[in-house]
Amino acid sequence: MSDRHTATENVLIDERVRGFPPGNPPLALDAIGRQGWKPYDGRMALPLISLDRQAFTGNVELMMAYVKSHGADIAPHAKTPMSTALAEALLAAGAWGTTVADIRQAAVLLKAGQRRLILANEIGGAAAARRLAALLGHYPDAELHIFVDSTALVEALRSAWQERVDLPPLGLLVEFGAGRAGARGVAAAEAILEAILAAETPAFRLTGIAAYEGAAATADAEETMRRIDALMAVTSDFLPKLRARVGKERPLLVTAGGSVFFDVVIARLSAAVAADPACRLVLRSGAIFFHDHGIYERGLAGLDARGGFRIGSEMVSAAAAFRPALRVWAEVLSRPEPRLAICGMGMRDVAMDQGLPRPLALYRNGAYLADLGNADVFRLNDQHAFVALADGSDVAVGDVIEYGISHPCTCLDRHAILYGLDPDHSVTAAYLTSFG
Repeated sequence: MSDRHTATENVLIDERVRGFPPGNPPLALDAIGRQGWKPYDGRMALPLISLDRQAFTGNVELMMAYVKSHGADIAPHAKTPMSTALAEALLAAGAWGTTVADIRQAAVLLKAGQRRLILANEIGGAAAARRLAALLGHYPDAELHIFVDSTALVEALRSAWQERVDLPPLGLLVEFGAGRAGARGVAAAEAILEAILAAETPAFRLTGIAAYEGAAATADAEETMRRIDALMAVTSDFLPKLRARVGKERPLLVTAGGSVFFDVVIARLSAAVAADPACRLVLRSGAIFFHDHGIYERGLAGLDARGGFRIGSEMVSAAAAFRPALRVWAEVLSRPEPRLAICGMGMRDVAMDQGLPRPLALYRNGAYLADLGNADVFRLNDQHAFVALADGSDVAVGDVIEYGISHPCTCLDRHAILYGLDPDHSVTAAYLTSFG
């Protein structure tokens, strides 16, 4: 366990953090899981976010088995949980490394003891390159690979690395893109490649190719697949060109794959990577380990429609096999109309960019009461959720509603602590989020 984890276990948590019982004496982080709290027992402050630890473990085992069965690796994106402890748990489960979105996230993971990172983004210009160099100067044993999609960024990074002799090797990944950053076509990628090769040193080297297919998605499913197929084709076709320039022996990465279309990445890139013995295919899926009741629920249904989820010779339903692990819990504050409940949860507490939260179950007086399949959230205010109820609903003021969420990344970033629950809904762990 890293020094950072040892330190955070001793951080005192109090009422400033969502979920912590008002009036309770401050507790060390590692003591929270020994209190016997439940989100609906009347003690914990609501709203709060929780992690079904059993569902999370099952999702991890399933995804790791899938990746291994296809001869690939995975560097899960840490921007989803924002938790160094959970990122470390994914490494322990077999992840090749960890993905981050920016320099700040890299700093958090490096301080936590991780050393193999993919920075899956461009970072800016000369000032950003100097900030990255200043960070990595403290971690001479780090292995970091970074996306580049312009000769300007190559030059900024080259200049920063040229100025210092205390930096670890920096791996540069030529990024192809559609819908976001990334080179738009072979000519642009070749110019970037030539700029890298012209500047190479033992501490500044080309290490592969990158893409992100999720940014190519549109509202039209057929157009989405055309765009993703085109992106994967240009990525795959560029690998032998790159290999011819760097020789047979250099280890290379080809990295792509979010949590919706990772099956397409495997299908389109595996053959090219398998034909290159010194090349490794690395997915960057992160949200898949947490799943949800929204964007990724729809995404896994789409995966099944494309042919299913294959592990070795076994074909299973991804939609049935993965389980949503995250919940938000909130109290009913008001019943101003027969078919309306107002809950103490709003835009400050839960994601809404990819769909509204989904009422799942109702709890009263510290016990489960009923499922809420006929209820819907139709609006969020700053700190209020508007819930449409069925005729005759007996939802009452003071009841607690368990919600499923959509898009874990933009939900978790609202919370300082993620409470880990056992199957009986007891809090048995607490995970600090670190990127706020």
